[in-house]
Amino acid sequence: MKSDADSSKGAQAADEPSQTDPEKRPPPRSKMHRLLRLLRSAVICYLVYAAMLFSIQRWLLFPRHIRQASPDAGRGIRDLERFWIDTPQGRVEGWFIRGHGASAETPGPAVIFAHGNAELIEDWPFEMSLYQAHGFGILLPEFRGYGRSAGSPSEAAITEDFVKFYDWLAARPDVDRARIVFHGRSIGGGAVCALSRHRRPAAIVLQSTFVSVSEMSRRYYVPSFLVRDPFDNESALRALKCPVLIVHGKRDSLIPFEHAQRLHAAAAGSKLIAYDCDHNDCPPDWNAFMHDVIVFLRGAGIAR
Repeated sequence: MKSDADSSKGAQAADEPSQTDPEKRPPPRSKMHRLLRLLRSAVICYLVYAAMLFSIQRWLLFPRHIRQASPDAGRGIRDLERFWIDTPQGRVEGWFIRGHGASAETPGPAVIFAHGNAELIEDWPFEMSLYQAHGFGILLPEFRGYGRSAGSPSEAAITEDFVKFYDWLAARPDVDRARIVFHGRSIGGGAVCALSRHRRPAAIVLQSTFVSVSEMSRRYYVPSFLVRDPFDNESALRALKCPVLIVHGKRDSLIPFEHAQRLHAAAAGSKLIAYDCDHNDCPPDWNAFMHDVIVFLRGAGIAR
């Protein structure tokens, strides 16, 4: 038998609201609050991603660590002259191959060839042989930190060094300084376009080259203000008043063909040649490509 006290407690409990009463539960977190948390997390992740890319971008842009210079480099190359320029970070190597028939009495044209970012100057002398056969002296300037050269590469450093290389070349008595051509492959195109802001070329040949590194970085959602070495080739070409040849692979998966089309539009009167190839296999026929280059330079009054 229940006491009056027990009955009173029961009545009191009945009058109190249930702990599971939906009207008395703590309000659930709003959708807006959850959205803000997700947004904050996304921003933090993006900032970490951008900071990581900023810190390693030169390691990606200039992968000099994947190539080692050969101790036998240059052996067997006729008319090769090896020399060095001095920079604030140490000596940087250059190779010069004299053009056939060029002399102090009859100076010939010359070409400055800038290689791609995973290459060395020693990779290119034999590919340049058609230039030499047509009387061109060939200057192969190395990037800082590549091969046997000291220092660390950057757009500013490469440009500074290339100006010195150009001046060395233009001072040679066997070179006609009015007929110095710039030829760059991939990032080498950026190097010669940067040089063109300081020294005027007789013509430029751009092989599988990008609009700018800033434009390339957008593919990876990196804002342009984080790019340390923009290599703005598009604006450099707009300022140029010389013949420009642009060659590119239609199937280039690294630097899409649209980059070549934009460079072609930026360079008034330029010529665009499209090959059926990707990036590293472009051009598919090197001899045919060099024939196209010589025909172009002959039409510009530079090659014989």
